[in-house]
Amino acid sequence: MNLEKKQIVLERIYQTYDHFTKGLDVACKKYCTNCCTRNVTMTTLEGYMVAKFLKSRGKTDLYANIKKAFDKKRFLPEITINTMADLYLQGKDTHVDESHARWGECPLLISGECSIYQVRPFGCRCFVSKIKCKEDGCAEVSPFVFTVNSLFLQYIEHVDQDGCFGNLTDILLFMQNEENRKLFENGIITCKNAWMIPNKPAKVLVIPPEHKSRIEPILKVLQNSAV
Repeated sequence: MNLEKKQIVLERIYQTYDHFTKGLDVACKKYCTNCCTRNVTMTTLEGYMVAKFLKSRGKTDLYANIKKAFDKKRFLPEITINTMADLYLQGKDTHVDESHARWGECPLLISGECSIYQVRPFGCRCFVSKIKCKEDGCAEVSPFVFTVNSLFLQYIEHVDQDGCFGNLTDILLFMQNEENRKLFENGIITCKNAWMIPNKPAKVLVIPPEHKSRIEPILKVLQNSAV
């Protein structure tokens, strides 16, 4: 799949998720920023889309904010969700290090608003809570929504299986470099950055038995999105 096709598929995946969340009772509203921390993760495909957006909208000055956040503590993933699914199938440990909101807000949050909202990565889109996090201290997500989120994360990684995965800060600083973007456009990318790890194809989808029938329509839409 070439890069142009990957971008089209990613946009379809986003649209499918947006349609799904419209049917949910969520407390998330504009200026609700408790989940907008510097622990958000993303794929290089998503990072490329954000980098294109920043350049086309004349917002490349925002990279300065991202660079300022580089030395600050943030979640650095050591495993992708598809690797985690493979390990789970093998009965191996799938422990993931914890992250904390107190480590600070997202460097792209300006005056309580997301400066890349139109192209925000799925790691941001899937923060959907039934209660106001600010009032209760944490989000409340149903088990089914958690399963749906995991499915979408697996599909997005699968689409970008030749790319990398990492923290938003690291992926975007990587994509700020024009040479890196050109290599990515030509399908030449290695996750040499110490803070990025290789994506993997989805060999198995982790769906609990009790959610299989309910998630089937969503799964079919995702499968058709790559056609």
